[in-house]
Amino acid sequence: MPAGRLTLVVAPRHAPAEQRTTTPATGRDGSLRTPVVWGVVWGCLQAASPLGFFWLSDTTVYAFGLTLIAAVYIGFAVADGRPRIIAVETGVTAAFVVVATAAVTGSAWLLVAGLAGHGLKDLWQHRTGFIANTRWWPPFCATVDFVAATIIAIGVVAGFHFSW
Repeated sequence: MPAGRLTLVVAPRHAPAEQRTTTPATGRDGSLRTPVVWGVVWGCLQAASPLGFFWLSDTTVYAFGLTLIAAVYIGFAVADGRPRIIAVETGVTAAFVVVATAAVTGSAWLLVAGLAGHGLKDLWQHRTGFIANTRWWPPFCATVDFVAATIIAIGVVAGFHFSW
């Protein structure tokens, strides 16, 4: 290398296929089985969450959960670093906060709709990769959302209250 010249070495974006290893989140074949299985577990836990907050109404606990899961994407957006992504995810989170807030004194069906809507947003995120580096999160979160929404919907129809 001649003196005074700077050589830039660029690492490959991804390791060659033969050097890739499996991760806890995805298998060698790209399977998302692990995040989906854990999503079912956490969806059931989310549906049962009013048991841990017995002094609050079911809808308050579920509304709080909906705002938390929506806000996670703000953190992903900040990690992504693009101002447009941060702005979009903040706006989307604000919309879910409004739905959750309305559900506290309104219909529990708003929570079911909010969770299902967030699940659809997760599927869209997984399909488009709108935010960088979230490969396993959207399938996990969509599963949590759909499982919890289904259990809550069954509970609403049956007149069941999840709190003590």
